Amino acid sequence: MNVGILANPHKSSSIPTLLALRTALGTRGIGSVLEEHTATLAGETGGIPASSFAQYVDLAAVIGGDGTMLHALSRLGHFEKPVAGINIGTLGFLTSCKDHELNVFAAALAQGLYSTCVRTLLEATVYRSNKAIATFTALNEITVARGQTGRLVSLRARVNGELLNDYRADGLIVATPTGSTAYSLSAGGPLIAPSAAVFLITPICPHSLSQRALVLSDSSLVELSSEDRECGPMLFTVDGRDSVHIEPGDSIKVKKSPRSFHLLQLDGQSFYLALRQKLGWQGL
Repeated sequence: MNVGILANPHKSSSIPTLLALRTALGTRGIGSVLEEHTATLAGETGGIPASSFAQYVDLAAVIGGDGTMLHALSRLGHFEKPVAGINIGTLGFLTSCKDHELNVFAAALAQGLYSTCVRTLLEATVYRSNKAIATFTALNEITVARGQTGRLVSLRARVNGELLNDYRADGLIVATPTGSTAYSLSAGGPLIAPSAAVFLITPICPHSLSQRALVLSDSSLVELSSEDRECGPMLFTVDGRDSVHIEPGDSIKVKKSPRSFHLLQLDGQSFYLALRQKLGWQGL
């Protein structure tokens, strides 16, 4: 087995965690390959681009937090193999273990004591003058929000060609079940189990309290557009990273991606355990 390692270069604990992970893997006969920037971080040469991992490794290990995992998605490209997150961040909904559990993690890999949870991805295409100008893939969500003017945005949402609603809000989120624990949750959206075959549309601070979050089938095609020139340009973001200025007359079509994300889970882990731990649910 070969493990491709990708680390967050902006976290000071990345290097000791990286070294400890390679030692834990090596003592169990598991090889490791470093992503090129991670190799530089470790003072080594010979790293490979993350986009080439699929050719050389059996799974990927990402050292960081949820943000690093989201960034890794775009860097790994079409990678249909397990991805494990080593949490040196704060929340860690997308991570497989913490940095003090590296020996447990390596032992589980050596013994095959892990599974994968297949996570739905979004594919969002921006259209201008009826021509596609950019396509993005999201694990958590895509967001259309107010730009520099600070005004409410006017957004028309259609589902499979049928009018859903005209929203007046700070913005609108289209999220996957994975993204239900991220920005959508902060905006008042519901929590959704990762295996649910659904999307989530959540308005951000809507002008009307009657405009609520909506859960719909992930076979749906969601189209967002605005013709209100007074609200000015809006900002379209993907998992909080890529951004495009959306002008009146532009549209965004969102659907389920043909790709998927395979999150590695150690035996004994579950989404419900993560909810209890991360959200501090205590019960009675």
